[in-house]
Amino acid sequence: MAGVALLWSGGVAVAAAAGNRHDEVDTEHIFGITMGSDIGDKGDLELELETFSGIGKRFGTFFSTGTHVHLKYTVTDNLRIAPGFTFGSHRIRGVPGIDDHGEAGLHEASFEVRYKVLDRHVAPFGLTVNVEPIWGLIDEMTGQRTESYGIVASLLMDKEIIPDKLFGAVNLGYSGGTSRFLGTRAWGHDSEVAIHGALSWQLMPNVLVGGEARYLRAYNGMGIDRLCGEALYVGPTFSMKLSKMLGLSGTVNYQVAGKAVGDPASLDLVNYERVQALLRLTAHF
Repeated sequence: MAGVALLWSGGVAVAAAAGNRHDEVDTEHIFGITMGSDIGDKGDLELELETFSGIGKRFGTFFSTGTHVHLKYTVTDNLRIAPGFTFGSHRIRGVPGIDDHGEAGLHEASFEVRYKVLDRHVAPFGLTVNVEPIWGLIDEMTGQRTESYGIVASLLMDKEIIPDKLFGAVNLGYSGGTSRFLGTRAWGHDSEVAIHGALSWQLMPNVLVGGEARYLRAYNGMGIDRLCGEALYVGPTFSMKLSKMLGLSGTVNYQVAGKAVGDPASLDLVNYERVQALLRLTAHF
């Protein structure tokens, strides 16, 4: 938890020292884990390093992290593609139901496609469709080696509520996949539905702060009929431009409500973690 606090306080300190150059706000990364509808202009090239961490179960030690590397290219003003891969690690000790584990390596490869349906500058709000097929090598929860295939699909909506000051976003998402642990023949299926909402305020040129709330529901199977658990996360967000080319953004989300099916205790610490944190560095070329 001290590391999470340091991540947040360090990010805000850097934000306060950000440059004075003012440009139009790109909403994609100003809402934390929640995403804005902007995808850049035709011909834009961007390298993104995004580290996501899951921290804490009800008992024992649990820490997982994955650094997603995406190379994003805006093909047209409405279409962007982004091949990527993820390196990650797990440190698990004394967590009931999960074997102790500690390993790092390549976790997955993906190919993201985004299509902007509505441009927020001319429409009442922005709307972008995101689809990302994923091939996985490591189970996100246990850290064990797997063979998995999945897809993430989401609607990314945002609006400039107060010109140049207050921005809002809503995301609706579905993810599903099939997987098997190496050495076994049994394939399992799982899915998740997510609803995100966020607000971001431009505190000074190139520096935005805000907050987000995320409601997640985990299911057994590709359909959304066999509920495993649900969780509500809330947390502060920040975003800033370090220079004309570099941007930094992030969030720390805390699970404030939730329930796992079959577990009488509060919070869902079977399917989710106590804390989820994200730190993202982007470079535009």
